[in-house]
Amino acid sequence: MKELIRTGDPVLISYLTHRLTEAGIESFGMDAHMQRSLGILPQRIMVVDEDYDEARRILDEVRQEG
Repeated sequence: MKELIRTGDPVLISYLTHRLTEAGIESFGMDAHMQRSLGILPQRIMVVDEDYDEARRILDEVRQEG
Protein backbone atom coordinates (compact mmCIF):
# COMPACT_ATOMS: atom_id res chain seq x y z
CA MET A 1 0.00 0.00 0.00
CA LYS A 2 1.28 3.46 -0.91
CA GLU A 3 0.38 6.94 0.22
CA LEU A 4 -1.15 8.90 -2.64
CA ILE A 5 -1.66 12.19 -0.84
CA ARG A 6 -1.63 13.76 2.61
CA THR A 7 -3.87 16.80 2.97
CA GLY A 8 -6.17 18.57 5.36
CA ASP A 9 -8.45 19.75 2.53
CA PRO A 10 -11.76 17.89 2.98
CA VAL A 11 -13.06 18.96 -0.43
CA LEU A 12 -9.99 17.58 -2.18
CA ILE A 13 -10.23 14.34 -0.21
CA SER A 14 -13.88 13.89 -1.12
CA TYR A 15 -13.46 14.71 -4.80
CA LEU A 16 -10.31 12.63 -5.22
CA THR A 17 -11.95 9.66 -3.51
CA HIS A 18 -14.93 10.03 -5.86
CA ARG A 19 -12.70 10.15 -8.95
CA LEU A 20 -10.71 7.12 -7.80
CA THR A 21 -13.92 5.15 -7.20
CA GLU A 22 -15.16 6.07 -10.69
CA ALA A 23 -11.93 4.65 -12.09
CA GLY A 24 -12.38 1.42 -10.13
CA ILE A 25 -9.57 2.20 -7.70
CA GLU A 26 -10.24 1.44 -4.07
CA SER A 27 -8.75 4.04 -1.76
CA PHE A 28 -8.30 3.96 1.98
CA GLY A 29 -8.59 7.09 4.11
CA MET A 30 -6.22 7.07 7.05
CA ASP A 31 -6.24 9.43 10.02
CA ALA A 32 -9.83 10.57 9.34
CA HIS A 33 -10.74 10.30 13.02
CA MET A 34 -7.81 12.56 13.88
CA GLN A 35 -8.91 15.10 11.28
CA ARG A 36 -12.39 15.37 12.74
CA SER A 37 -11.35 15.52 16.34
CA LEU A 38 -8.51 18.01 16.05
CA GLY A 39 -9.05 19.65 12.68
CA ILE A 40 -5.33 20.24 12.22
CA LEU A 41 -3.84 16.94 11.12
CA PRO A 42 -3.80 15.94 7.46
CA GLN A 43 -5.59 12.86 6.25
CA ARG A 44 -3.76 10.30 4.11
CA ILE A 45 -5.28 8.63 1.08
CA MET A 46 -3.73 5.24 0.43
CA VAL A 47 -4.01 2.92 -2.59
CA VAL A 48 -2.68 -0.55 -3.27
CA ASP A 49 0.67 -0.66 -5.05
CA GLU A 50 -0.81 -1.97 -8.30
CA ASP A 51 -3.16 1.04 -8.60
CA TYR A 52 -0.66 3.70 -7.58
CA ASP A 53 0.41 4.88 -11.06
CA GLU A 54 -3.18 5.27 -12.28
CA ALA A 55 -4.20 6.91 -9.01
CA ARG A 56 -1.29 9.34 -9.33
CA ARG A 57 -2.46 10.25 -12.85
CA ILE A 58 -5.94 10.96 -11.51
CA LEU A 59 -4.51 13.05 -8.67
CA ASP A 60 -2.55 15.12 -11.19
CA GLU A 61 -5.75 15.68 -13.21
CA VAL A 62 -7.65 16.75 -10.11
CA ARG A 63 -4.91 19.22 -9.19
CA GLN A 64 -4.94 20.71 -12.70
CA GLU A 65 -8.71 21.19 -12.52
CA GLY A 66 -8.41 23.25 -9.34
